[in-house]
Amino acid sequence: MMDDLDPGCDWVTAATRMATGFSGGCGNTRQELCGALSGGVMVIGALFGRSSLDEDDEPAIDLAVRYRERFLEAFGHTQCCELRDKVVNAPGGLGTCGALVERAARILIDVLDEET
Repeated sequence: MMDDLDPGCDWVTAATRMATGFSGGCGNTRQELCGALSGGVMVIGALFGRSSLDEDDEPAIDLAVRYRERFLEAFGHTQCCELRDKVVNAPGGLGTCGALVERAARILIDVLDEET
């Protein structure tokens, strides 16, 4: 869990750097999983993931499943190009990926709140 993380590490910078390539559905291809969904799963892993193969991964897996289900329920898609076409840029849509990321973060917070 988070208590195991090195307090001397700048985790915000490290996580931001690690997540950069997920933007735009993996390298801006728009063909893969939405970067907001990927980022949320990374947060779940950082908070509840295992630190060795001998540890139980069920808490993180269960949360990732719930987060994905809620994301899919809210937006109808998980693939970047589908989300951009049908949720972000559609008439009356969210207008920007930033708005989608904000809503995805709220979904993640709700899922994590249920766990605490």
